[in-house]
Amino acid sequence: MPLLLECAQVRGPEYLTQMWHFMCDALIKAIGTEPDSDVLSEIMHSFAKCVELMGDGCLNNEHFEELGGILKGKLEEHFKNQELRHAKRQDEDYDEQVEETLQDEDENDVYILTKVSDILHSVFSSYKEKVLPWFEQLLQLIVQLICPNRPWADRQWGLCIFDDVIEHCSPSSFKYAEYFLRPMLQSLCDTSPEVRQAAAYGVGVMAQYGGDNYRPFCTEALPLLVGVIQAADSRSKENVNATENCISAVGKLMRFRPECVNVNEVLPHWLSWLPLKEDKEEAVHTFHFLCDLIESNNPVVLGPENSNLPKIFLIIADGVANESVKTEDACSKRLANVIRQVQVSAGLWTQCVSTLNETQQKAIQDLLNTA
Repeated sequence: MPLLLECAQVRGPEYLTQMWHFMCDALIKAIGTEPDSDVLSEIMHSFAKCVELMGDGCLNNEHFEELGGILKGKLEEHFKNQELRHAKRQDEDYDEQVEETLQDEDENDVYILTKVSDILHSVFSSYKEKVLPWFEQLLQLIVQLICPNRPWADRQWGLCIFDDVIEHCSPSSFKYAEYFLRPMLQSLCDTSPEVRQAAAYGVGVMAQYGGDNYRPFCTEALPLLVGVIQAADSRSKENVNATENCISAVGKLMRFRPECVNVNEVLPHWLSWLPLKEDKEEAVHTFHFLCDLIESNNPVVLGPENSNLPKIFLIIADGVANESVKTEDACSKRLANVIRQVQVSAGLWTQCVSTLNETQQKAIQDLLNTA
């Protein structure tokens, strides 16, 4: 469906709108009635992508009301199915074969939950805070997903939904903060890395978009984020994505809420944690902030007599070599300019480049050639 709409764009906005009106009601109805979970997930995915493509104005109040009711029903069904599976595990006929079936059912239910999250993301990103009243009952139900006793996948996707509320619906999102703030902060220390990652992302957008009401919670979050980052196994394969989201969140706290952080104290630690290598999207945020600091001649970042520049070169080189920085990213030009300013000083340039291995030196040269 979204591909059809993309093709229809060449016929002009009026034709595109007519095609969307032709399919919109049928898609919403199918989300509420389709019994096959595989087909349902595809319909939900298509609807979310269509809303992202069409943007603000593609849905009306009747659509919001109907969609809110349908998604609420999906969550209620999700909870009911979990209760039924719990009961089957207590049954006298329960065995390994039954457990395998129950796990398959659970995976299907979680996948539908991810599509609920996708739809809400598309709606919140398109309509911002003005759509919140239509989904208030649904948000109250989503709170159940992030309770500590829920499975980790429930907590993860429940937090992802509230991440979107903060990111796209602030400052109005604070009206609903009682639903999610305390669980979000507690989830920074969750045993599940997926839950920690969703919580850390939430703190980052809280700092960036949330508004003044979130300031005390930004301050409270900082030591929790640092604790995750400094844990002994924080860079292990299963933990690294959550850790990198925490590092990015600390950067966003310093960048957007410096009044909540002792920036001069935290900055040296933050630099030592760079670059991010796994989460490319969050890596871009960290490099933009690094550019802000360098371009403003921040003395903590540059060090006495620019003594930190070799370390900064190493961070940039590893970021480019790992494709965390791409030539089409705006920050690649900013990073290239930083390097060109150092080139002017032959002695400083030699000092910075001499600390790099062959791969890192090539990455620096590639950045200069393409940005």
